[in-house]
Amino acid sequence: MYRNNGKEQTQLQCKICSATFQADNRFRKSLKAKYFCPYCQCALFRWKILLHVIAHKCSNDNCPHRVHALKELNPSERALLKTKSSQFKLCYVYREYLFQAKELKHSSPLKPLIDITKIHNSQNVLGLILAFYVSFAITARKTAYILRMVFNINVSYQTVLNYAEAASFHCHEFNMKFKGPIDDTSAGDETYIKIFGMFAYVFLFLSSKSLKITAYHVAHSRETQPAITAMQEAIRTAEPQQKITIVSDGNPSYPAGIHFLNEQRPKELPRIEHRKVIGLQNLNEESTEFRPFKQLIERLNRTFKFHVRSGCGFKSNNGAIALTTLIVTDYNFLRPHMSLDFETPVHIPELKDISTIQGQWIKILAMATA
Repeated sequence: MYRNNGKEQTQLQCKICSATFQADNRFRKSLKAKYFCPYCQCALFRWKILLHVIAHKCSNDNCPHRVHALKELNPSERALLKTKSSQFKLCYVYREYLFQAKELKHSSPLKPLIDITKIHNSQNVLGLILAFYVSFAITARKTAYILRMVFNINVSYQTVLNYAEAASFHCHEFNMKFKGPIDDTSAGDETYIKIFGMFAYVFLFLSSKSLKITAYHVAHSRETQPAITAMQEAIRTAEPQQKITIVSDGNPSYPAGIHFLNEQRPKELPRIEHRKVIGLQNLNEESTEFRPFKQLIERLNRTFKFHVRSGCGFKSNNGAIALTTLIVTDYNFLRPHMSLDFETPVHIPELKDISTIQGQWIKILAMATA
């Protein structure tokens, strides 16, 4: 036997049969392994060590899981496997998460320095600011300009931003309280924004029938932990025995996150199912069936980008979270949808007799601060 892979000096090769194997003790003594494959009972080795998760992989080529996955490949995929085997995940992989469910915190605005009920301007001015800045997606500077030139109300653009951040703190609690039950199928995706000139991501989840946003989470990565945080909030108000299906794109954070959520659920409850829609063409039956749900979340992404594009990025995390929170409040409770016969996704009886958008904003803040 001799060293076979140069400087690393971890692989050995037999001179008799030319078989290669690892010299590391973690592969020699399987009894010390932490996890074992449920299909072939072989010891799992540490495959990848990421920020929030450690992936353990089965190295048995004759594992029933791998054999079944090979049989499912079509001829074109088998041809690609010979040249780019890394494109396929055939072996069994177990993920060990380095965090607990109670450590996951949904993003929320910081407590404001000003009391929204004791501002110097009237509540009607506050309602106008939120109507222009959030509902009509006008920048803070243009909102202040409109108020000054049309309504003769002298406020600065910084006042607009301060009022918006203060209102978002109460609107976040309002969103969580009045979200209501969710549908059996939800679609999720992440879209990017810029904070301090760097890319950040907003995870959004949409209920398929009511079209209400069930989760919104701002994070600086697209990894597993922020995906789990968003999905955990998206299913928070589901019925205990409800069968939940989550539709997403090919981001591996979603199936890994669903695996984590299913581990946390009691065994008597139904498992959360995942459906994946990849690319722009329907290349398999799953994509064909669940493409309409993916289109719903993509349309929501375009609506969200329309509301944040005018700001040209954010200078603080709290500013990004605040505007995202207000957009969700407007989308769920104030914005009529043509596909819902011009009704809002979530009905609030107290808003029914209020005809103006600024009046509805004032009523929501009054309910949130009561």
